[in-house]
Amino acid sequence: MAVVIASNLRKELAGTLLFDGVSFSVERRDRVALSGPNGAGKTTLLRILAGETEKHGGELAVEKGTRVALHDQRPPLDRELTLREYVLSGARDLVALETELAGLEQAMASGSHDQVTLNRYAAAQARLEHAGGYGWRDHATSVLRGLGFADENLDRPLRTFSGGELTRASLARALGGDPDLLLLDEPTNHLDVASLEWLERELQSLDTAVILVAHDRWFLEAVTTATLELAAGRATFFPGPWHVWRREKAARAVHAQKEVARAEADIARLERFVERFRHKKDKAKQAQAKLTHIGRLQRDRAAAADEVALLSRRTKTLGFEFLKPARSGRTVVEAEALDLRIGDRELLRGASFALERGEHVALVGPNGSGKTTLLDAIVNERGVRIGHGVQVGYFSQQEMELDTRGSVLQCVQSMTGLSRPDAQNLLGRFLFSGWETHEKPVAVLSGGERRRLALAVTVASGANFLVLDEPTNHLDLDSREALEAALDAFPGTVLLVSHDRALLDAIAERTLAIENGELHGYDGGWAEMLRRREERVARVAAPAPRPAQVAKPRAAQKKRSGELERVEAEVAAREAEVAEIERKLAADWSDVELLAAHKLARDALTSLLERWEALFEAQTERA
Repeated sequence: MAVVIASNLRKELAGTLLFDGVSFSVERRDRVALSGPNGAGKTTLLRILAGETEKHGGELAVEKGTRVALHDQRPPLDRELTLREYVLSGARDLVALETELAGLEQAMASGSHDQVTLNRYAAAQARLEHAGGYGWRDHATSVLRGLGFADENLDRPLRTFSGGELTRASLARALGGDPDLLLLDEPTNHLDVASLEWLERELQSLDTAVILVAHDRWFLEAVTTATLELAAGRATFFPGPWHVWRREKAARAVHAQKEVARAEADIARLERFVERFRHKKDKAKQAQAKLTHIGRLQRDRAAAADEVALLSRRTKTLGFEFLKPARSGRTVVEAEALDLRIGDRELLRGASFALERGEHVALVGPNGSGKTTLLDAIVNERGVRIGHGVQVGYFSQQEMELDTRGSVLQCVQSMTGLSRPDAQNLLGRFLFSGWETHEKPVAVLSGGERRRLALAVTVASGANFLVLDEPTNHLDLDSREALEAALDAFPGTVLLVSHDRALLDAIAERTLAIENGELHGYDGGWAEMLRRREERVARVAAPAPRPAQVAKPRAAQKKRSGELERVEAEVAAREAEVAEIERKLAADWSDVELLAAHKLARDALTSLLERWEALFEAQTERA
């Protein structure tokens, strides 16, 4: 049964159409990716579904009693609440349910056993059990842990947390209330990879309808079951995995392009006939009929061209093209036995590394592990050596490098030395178009606008060593893919920090990982690093030989051992298959067949591991 049904939704902003004709339905356990370029209306649609924004047309039907939770990028209003209080405030209906159950139990203890009372009690009990029973508070706390909060943070007031931490708190509040319809706007922002993977598992397990906006391709592939795309004021709903929608969308675009070409060829052929015979009396009627046919074909061609434009998403996306940099020395940056601290906290000890000219290297690690601090040390040459001829272009998370004293245009000119026309062209490529936008003060730009402006300055810097700290924040999927292509083609050196695993896999030839205060190096991108890390952990964790034990009955022991060995062999084979697919994906993320195979193999591996754990525990108990 559908949790929400939308029919021909329409929305205008300041008299301008944002979208029209948006129709879809979402059932429980559906997880819908809400896709589309920035400005297409994704956040607005989520707020319409949450009842926070009015629609200007169409119908919206929500199942009676549906509990809706919205997570977006707005910070909590009451900063005096503790983190625990704020998260639990998203489940006020569960608190009311406990009160109702207590009252009903008291009434029944006093002799009220009528059918109405019993039905109310059964319904309330079922609802509470769906939320985890009386342990739902523990589940809400476990959500906070999964999103990276430590237990000692639970009773801190919200005003003591950073903006990124408040965003994660908002996500925890939405997840912890056991909603029927969960609306998530950029839930992957400010999450490290461990929290991202936890969120993937959590969303896969929820008995909830989910509609989410995200630009992380691995996340979309792991979580979503359908796609609703908004583009050019129109919507397309596709039931099926995200990678299948991408393939279907490409096929539709090719078909529409063929329809345009076929219509144009037919129009040209008919126009030649009309031109040849329109003045001949015996052919005049035929010529007139051909003219009518041409009119129909022109309408068909226009419709097909509109379809091509929509499916190709011919909206403005970032036009990345880094300038060809000057050649640096062979060694770009190096450090030996580097220690990093913040106050009394040690972040990194004895770190030694070197980057050579032309290398593209990823730097990964959990939130708070010291990635940004290490980048800052490199940029400011604290404890590291920068090589000969190296020109550093630094793109930071805070955009502190922007000149905020004047307009957008003045900022670009002062920081790049470009002429006014060249600066205007650069801004146009980064979606800053028109005189009013160019003259807009830097100080009033939104977070996304500041990111785009900082990227524009970095692109125009001519640096041969790009140090990029989370460059994909606030970029839509098309813009991320444009950045990926530009970085891949960049002939200089790149050191990249990102939580976009697809970007890391596509760009990195080598990965530096901060692990427990130490810096470890791995050849390859994200998938290869995971494989090698797991191999290392397995070697370290290999159990010592067990002392001899009293023999068990031979037949039962042989049977159990044989099944365990069989499952172990299947696990090893499936792990090798997953690793091989991930190596291929690292080379070509766009291969949709590989994406599908990766999901199937990973799901099969998960099932095998669960079976292995059950067999191993059973054998251990009997031993």
